[in-house]
Formats: sequence, structure tokens, C-alpha cells
Amino acid sequence: MTFYVENETDTEFPFSVEEIIKTAAEEILESENCPYAAQVNVLLTDNAGIRQYNREYRKMDMPTDVLSFPNLDFTLPADFSIPQQYPADYFDMDSGELLLGDIIISVERAMEQAHCYGHSLKREIAFLVAHSMLHLCGYDHMTPQEAAVMEQKQEAALRRIGITREIQ
Repeated sequence: MTFYVENETDTEFPFSVEEIIKTAAEEILESENCPYAAQVNVLLTDNAGIRQYNREYRKMDMPTDVLSFPNLDFTLPADFSIPQQYPADYFDMDSGELLLGDIIISVERAMEQAHCYGHSLKREIAFLVAHSMLHLCGYDHMTPQEAAVMEQKQEAALRRIGITREIQ
């Protein structure tokens, strides 16, 4: 699996942010039984940067913590049968990897939320990646039932990789 991580901030993390992103993302793909090696792009930005993307792509002029841009059009969450029908649209022709999508995280917002919730930045980044990866796998949280499913899956994934709400 390939994870391209670009950090356009000056933030120095007290942990390997690339490793946390990769670990959280791979855990979601494994738990969702993704049958393919996947490719995900992750951009780490600040509040101004994510506000610009949010304004441009969602018509919402405000910063947010994370944005997800899935490449697949799922009928059902985690139904990975779709890509087989359109290999040129969904697979990197050089590597053969499934082009799952893009994630944009506001590091500034992640720091604020980690402080607010009383846990580590490492945990917040892992949470945002897990959350966003579920979106890339076709999940949403538009209804209370959908939100409950996502919350359960996020927390279970973080527990499995040993990242809990305790400060780490």
C-alpha cells in the first residue's frame, strides 16, 4: 500500500506522523476487507489551507478538521466490487493499486481538538485518519445510525492499533 503524505506546515511532531497515518489507514482497510493494495494521498495543512479547500469543494467558508475525497462511488459501504468494472478509473496503471482517494487534515485544528478533548495529538491524527478512511470506503454520518456505525468502527480500529483516549 502506498501513502503519499505531504506536510505543508512547519509542525514538528513528537512521533512519526507518516507511521501513524499508515498504521491507522491500513487498520481500516484490513477491517473493511479491502481486497486490493491501495493508494491514498494525505495533505497536512493549517486552518487557512483547509478553509480554502472547504470553500472550493464544499462551498463552506470555514476551517474543519479533516476533508475526505473518495475516488470510488460506493453503492454500499466497503463494497469493493465496483472497481473491477472500471480499472482505468480506479487503479493506478503502473502500480496496480486501488486509487482510494485523498485526505486533507488541518494540523492546527487537530492540535486544538487534542487539547480540548484531553488526549494526544498522535491520537487525534490517528482518529482523523481512521474517520477519513471510512469515508474513502463509502461510509457517511448523515443519520444518527450512520454516525453510530462510524463511531464504533473508528474506536475499534484505534483500540486494535493501541491508540486510546489516554494522553500518549
